[in-house]
Amino acid sequence: EGLSENIEARSIVDRYLEHSRIYIFANGGDVKTFISSADLMTRNLDRSVEVTCPIFDKEYALNLQEIFNIQWADNVKSRILDIAMNNKFVKPGENEPIIRSQYKIHEFLKSISQ
Repeated sequence: EGLSENIEARSIVDRYLEHSRIYIFANGGDVKTFISSADLMTRNLDRSVEVTCPIFDKEYALNLQEIFNIQWADNVKSRILDIAMNNKFVKPGENEPIIRSQYKIHEFLKSISQ
């Protein structure tokens, strides 16, 4: 209590087995972006050797933030994990575009590689 009320967790399980390990901290607008070899599971934090590193290049950090935003907007394969670890699918709202993040990320990466 008093520590994690503002934390949300989502799971995306789709065709490709992939999951980003992007950590974005925006303390009062001072945005810091990190990538990691681990997700925040007990097995990784307590029983594995993992690495996390900051992204100093502004362009790379912005690209990672965009990938994160695409995943967060997924309303096809995304599920919200609640405090009881139940999975509830995110549903698109009325008049909201359908966003399947794996396809949108592919489009995004193609657009920045040209």
